[in-house]
Amino acid sequence: MAAHPPVIVHPPSATGARRVTVHGQIVGLAHGRGEVAALLRAAGFAPGPDEAVELDRPGLIEWRGGDLDTWSPVVNP
Repeated sequence: MAAHPPVIVHPPSATGARRVTVHGQIVGLAHGRGEVAALLRAAGFAPGPDEAVELDRPGLIEWRGGDLDTWSPVVNP
């Protein structure tokens, strides 16, 4: 069985917020990629406080229900 990346960004809610978990623990809600990066920086996933977090790194983050540009719920026609 393949292991999941440590960070999961869950599908957008009705408000567009996405729950972010690290090792199964909720670390916050994000309304954009900047907020995801801030949550991951706070969780220690950046080399330094002003360093960038790679949001498109498959081994680090699994984006569910859309990619890093999806911030509204998917509506099926």
